[in-house]
Amino acid sequence: MTKQEIGALRRPFIKELFRNNKFNLAMTVLAAFLAAASELVISWLIKEVADLISGECPYGFGTLLIVAGGAFALIGLGWILDRKFLSEFRAKAMKQYREYAFDRLMEKGIQAFSGENSSLYISALSNDVNTIETDFIGKLQSTIQVGVTFVGALVLMIWYSPLLTLIAIGFSLLPIVVSVVLGNKAATAEKNVSDQKESYTGMLKDALTGFSVIKSFKAEKSIAKLHDHSNESVAEASKKRTRVNVLAGYSSGIAGGILQFGVFFVAAALALSGKGVTAGTAIVFVQLLNYVLGPIQTFPTFYAGMMSAFSLIDKLAQALNRHVPEEGGQIPPRLDEGISVRDLAFAYEEGKPVLHDVDMELRAGGCYALVGGSGSGKSTILNLLMASSKNYRGEILYDGRELKTVSAGSLYDLVSIIQQNVFVFNSTIRDNITMFSEFPEEEIGRAVRLSGLKKLVDEKGADYLCGENGSGLSGGERQRISIARALLRKTPVLFVDEATAALDAETSFEVLDAILKLEGYTRVIVTHDLDENVLRRCTGLFALKNGEVSEQGSFDDLMARKGYFYSLFTVSQR
Repeated sequence: MTKQEIGALRRPFIKELFRNNKFNLAMTVLAAFLAAASELVISWLIKEVADLISGECPYGFGTLLIVAGGAFALIGLGWILDRKFLSEFRAKAMKQYREYAFDRLMEKGIQAFSGENSSLYISALSNDVNTIETDFIGKLQSTIQVGVTFVGALVLMIWYSPLLTLIAIGFSLLPIVVSVVLGNKAATAEKNVSDQKESYTGMLKDALTGFSVIKSFKAEKSIAKLHDHSNESVAEASKKRTRVNVLAGYSSGIAGGILQFGVFFVAAALALSGKGVTAGTAIVFVQLLNYVLGPIQTFPTFYAGMMSAFSLIDKLAQALNRHVPEEGGQIPPRLDEGISVRDLAFAYEEGKPVLHDVDMELRAGGCYALVGGSGSGKSTILNLLMASSKNYRGEILYDGRELKTVSAGSLYDLVSIIQQNVFVFNSTIRDNITMFSEFPEEEIGRAVRLSGLKKLVDEKGADYLCGENGSGLSGGERQRISIARALLRKTPVLFVDEATAALDAETSFEVLDAILKLEGYTRVIVTHDLDENVLRRCTGLFALKNGEVSEQGSFDDLMARKGYFYSLFTVSQR
């Protein structure tokens, strides 16, 4: 992508940091101005007191005391503003940033994470957000204060001695060059740290998700080695970042020291030679140089932090821009005629087709089963019916409307899916059924009854906490929650993708029986379980082989043909 395109993606994220937050920012900026003004007044006082001692000050001692009191009053007022508005500004900025990023994440397609690494987003909304707050938002106000002080100090320096100021500017060129060069290196180092932390987060997630597999295969030492390798990569990236930051700090310090001592010696020489520079002027120049040095020492760090933050924002923005469904037209949430699949072909990778010229007619209100061996394309068809991708050839028609022209949100009002891996939130049974939305009690009760959950709810109550990913429930109970979710939404089309693959035979039949008993729904079931009692109740069967529909018809028709389905069924009964 070009820099302009990346900048366009970044812009809305930056805006979120300041949206409805300008007043808080203005108050923190005012606090910075007050602090800067007090520092400059104190610098002026140092000169006047020094000149007062040497008899060259036009002001009396009392006047200087009054001015000093005013300077400390400004400091107090700035502290009050900071205490009230700085924390509010930072908290609101990061809250809005997270909310915007998460909302964008929720806009991605239903199958987005089949081809993406979710660890990128976990890292972006945890580690990276902390870096953005610390290195960019957290330093914004102090950098403004340093900048204001810099300008004020420069004005005073020109007022006191234009010649000495010109010399100071010449000495300042070296620190500025150091700032720009090392700022870019720091941004690169920060992005590398983010990438390594993302990889580590992914490894850690895999280890915890597959913990039972690790234990059963006694792979603890091997996984520990993978962890240590990933952890070492994070440590090395952090080490390089620290080296760059240390180099930036020392380089800025050395360049600042050259500036300070150079200007001080020149000021002393001018004062001794009687070139219009008083002792007070020489002293105040040293004080003001601190404020000139401030930005030279602060800006490299802030610039590096800002560039690092921008690189992290760019990384997230580009990721969120992928796999976002294109907007299409609206369709009514009903199915009158049915779903037609015509000449459907699809490949996940170019040159490696998964489906070949698939034709299917699924009449509204019917119940259909897709059967076949592993890799035959059953789940791929179901995913395409759920608009997981528009990169297919052929047609998928809902009541004659091509799926590519339908908006994802409109489609999800028409269809629901029950999958093998049911995710259950660590909340109540009720929340997991309603997905945290409000429904009438009679509708919830109907979904509970039809899904076969009534016994569980009667025993444990609707407010029973299900545990992390449903650890407090059995596999059958989790599947029934998935069915209840779909029933509560009342979508007329229900897809079931290997929903009983991990269940025992009895529980599998009970779950499929609950689905088959549903009336008024168009159901498409992908199943590995060739149970005659289930398949006989289906309107039609589609036997898939190598990405093609090998046979289709009723159970009795396919058995009578003694072809591919007959072989599948016969083998499954042994």
